[in-house]
Amino acid sequence: MLLNFIIVAVGFVLLVKGADLLVGGASSLAKRMGISTLLVGLTVVALGTSMPELVVNVFAALSGTTDIAVGNIIGSNISNIALVLGVSAVLFPLRVHHSTIWKEIPYALLAVVLVSIMASDMALDRMSGNVISRGDGLVLVSFTFIFLYYIFGMAKKGRTQFEAVPKMSKAKMVIYIVAGILLLVAGGKVVIEGAVGLATALGMSSRVIGLTVVALGTSLPELVTSVVAALRKQSDMAVGNIVGSNILNVFMVLGISATIMPLPFSSPALFDAGFNIVITLLLFLFLFVGKKHMIERWQGLGFVALYCLYIGYSVAQGRV
Repeated sequence: MLLNFIIVAVGFVLLVKGADLLVGGASSLAKRMGISTLLVGLTVVALGTSMPELVVNVFAALSGTTDIAVGNIIGSNISNIALVLGVSAVLFPLRVHHSTIWKEIPYALLAVVLVSIMASDMALDRMSGNVISRGDGLVLVSFTFIFLYYIFGMAKKGRTQFEAVPKMSKAKMVIYIVAGILLLVAGGKVVIEGAVGLATALGMSSRVIGLTVVALGTSLPELVTSVVAALRKQSDMAVGNIVGSNILNVFMVLGISATIMPLPFSSPALFDAGFNIVITLLLFLFLFVGKKHMIERWQGLGFVALYCLYIGYSVAQGRV
C-alpha cells in the first residue's frame, strides 16, 4: 500500500511540473510568434491548471477505469470550492466581482446540472444504466468553446490580466514544451496505475479513490494559485481561478473523456454530482449573507468543514 501511495505522489509531481513547463514554454513560443499576451492567457495559460485533470482522465478513459475519470472531475470541482476556496477565504476574505456572481458561477452551476441530467438515463428514459455517451461528450465540449468566447469578450473589455510572458531561447522553449508533454503523459499514466493499486489495497472503490486522492492531487495547481492569490489579496484571481477551472473540468475534460469512452454513472456518482450542485449553490448564496459579495473567514471555515464531512462519508460508504 505504501508503494502505491508513493507511485501516486510521484505521478502528481510529474503532472504539476509538466503543466508548469508546458505553459511556460508554449507561452514564450506564442509570444515569439507574435501572438498577443491576451490570446496566450486565454488559451495556454487559462487551460494550464486543468491539464492534470485532462491527462489523468484521458488515461482513465483509455484504460477503462471510468469510475476514476468521473470521480476525478466531480471530486476536483468539490475540492476546488469547498477546500481550495475555503482555505483561501480563511487566509484572506475574498471579494467577488459582480460578473463572476451573475455569469461565471451560474455557468459553473449549469455545467454540473447538465451533467447530472445527462447521467440520469435510468430516471428520465428508464434505461438499464446511467451513462455519459459520446454524443453527450461532444455537447459538453461545444460548451467549452462558448465559455472561451465569453472569456475572450470579457478580456477585450479589459477585465482579465495576465502576468508577463518570460523570454526564452528557441532551444529552451523546445525543451520546456517537449519535457512538459512527456512529464504530463508519464504523470497521468503513473497516477492511474497507482490509484488502481491503491483502491485495491485499501479495499475501496475506484470512485472514492478518484474523489479523494486523485481529485486532490490534480487540484494542486488550483490550490497553489488560489492560496498565493489570497495571500497577495488578489481576490478576483483566487475566485476566478476556481470557478473557471470548474467550468473547464466539466465541459472540456469530462467532455473529451466521454468522447473517448462513454462514462457509466453509478448512483453514488450521481450523489456526488448532486453534492457538487449544492456546494456551488452555497457559494452563490454565501455572497448575499453577511458582507455582500464577500466570502468571509467563517464561510471559508464552513466550506472546509463541509468538505471534511463529505469526504468522511464518502470513504465510509465507499468500501467494496
